[in-house]
Amino acid sequence: MVVNLWSGTAVANPNYPPPLSFSNAELKGRDFSGQQLRAAEFSNANLELADFSEADVRGAVFSGSVATNANFHGADFTTGMLDSVSFTRSDLGDAVLVDTILLRATFEETEIAGADFSGAILDGALVRQLCKTAAGVNSKTGVATRDSLGCR
Repeated sequence: MVVNLWSGTAVANPNYPPPLSFSNAELKGRDFSGQQLRAAEFSNANLELADFSEADVRGAVFSGSVATNANFHGADFTTGMLDSVSFTRSDLGDAVLVDTILLRATFEETEIAGADFSGAILDGALVRQLCKTAAGVNSKTGVATRDSLGCR
């Protein structure tokens, strides 16, 4: 929305489409692979078995969602909100998680090889857990997963 300061009216800006909202949605098994979903809203959604491989979800909000057994391979989450998301048994290999918020997220049996967590905000216990299996280099950013997590 652009607000015309002289008339006080709001006009839609054609350069910025409104964000998509899938909040509280049942999206089990849904295919979002390769889609442009910048700033989309997926809060409190059921994303079990969903496919977001190679999707552009920069700035998207996934807060409180369940994403078990989901495919996020190669997805770009840059500046996203992924707090309190369950990524149990999901594939985040080669994902770009630069500057994302991942507080209280769970990563049980989650594939993270090649994921780039540079600048991400994570709980200390989660970083220690992820460092146990961190390996690989992100194909888009060239950053090693262990380096992006600050593993020793």
